[in-house]
Formats: sequence, C-alpha cells, structure tokens
Amino acid sequence: MSDLKNSMKVALCGVLAALSTAVMFLTGLIPVATLALPAIAGCFLIPVVGEIGVPWGFGVYAVCGALSFLLAPDREAALCYLLFFGYYPALTAVLGRIRNRTLRVVVKLLIFNAAVVLETLLSIYVLHIPWESIGALGKATPFVLLALANLMFVLYDRALDGLIILYFRKFSRQVRRVLKLK
Repeated sequence: MSDLKNSMKVALCGVLAALSTAVMFLTGLIPVATLALPAIAGCFLIPVVGEIGVPWGFGVYAVCGALSFLLAPDREAALCYLLFFGYYPALTAVLGRIRNRTLRVVVKLLIFNAAVVLETLLSIYVLHIPWESIGALGKATPFVLLALANLMFVLYDRALDGLIILYFRKFSRQVRRVLKLK
C-alpha cells in the first residue's frame, strides 16, 4: 500500500509540474502576461505543498524552473518564475510558521524586494533588456517601479492566501481521496 501512495504522490507532482510548465510555455502566445503566467504557474504548487509537503513543493519548483528556463519562449517570464513566483507558494508554508505577523510581512517583503532587484539586474545585464526602454520617469523610475511592484506583491500575497484557503476548503478532500492519502 505504501508503494501505491508513493507512486500517486510522484504522479501528482509530475502532472502539476507539467501543467506549470505548460502555463510557462504560454508566455510565447501571450507576451503581455510576463508576470501573470509565472504567478499562475506557481499556484500549481499549492496542492503539492498541501498534500505531500514543502520539500516536494520545492522539488516540483526545481523541475518546472529548469524546464521553463529551457522551453519558455519569454526569458524574462522564466526569470520571474525562477526568482520568485515559482517557489513563493512553497515558501509561504514555511513563512507561515513565523508567529509574529509583522515580522512575517517584513520577511516576505525583504524576500520579494531582493528577488525584484536581482531580476532587474539579470534582465539588464544578462538578457540585455535596455534600461532606456523602461526609464521613462528619469531618475525616479527605479523607485516608482519598486513601489508599484511592492503594491502588486501585497495584492498577489493576499490572493495567494485566498487561493490556499479555497483549496483546503473545496478541493483538498477530493485530492486526498484520489491519492488515497486519507
């Protein structure tokens, strides 16, 4: 019976990694969704983390991240997935253990801001996206963009929390029954 449970866990991880990679592949068809599609692709980690565990979630992230980097047509979207959106749903489970809400929010913001700065630097210096194409506000551009990115992150974090709650209220029981985890 244990072998069946393990094979069902691996199958769930494989299916969700494939779905996540397929969503990342759509970045070639929907180029304006450079941020939205990596965020959606990352949400496929919710059932993995919820039913199997955080280490499996990070494993699925690693597989999908590697495949996305190799296969996704939009390199910037793949970078967004690799540097933040891909692992954040699994990281949310880890950060949820911080009891102090203020400290938890500060840690989340620090992680997000580090990812944004790293993604920007890699986009400019590795992907060769010209800074002039996004520098419309002059010297204030980085600060305005960072403030808008933080606002987007707060909204994303709240939406992700809502999705996690919805998953456990509506779908977890069915997934556990299919996986024979109950």
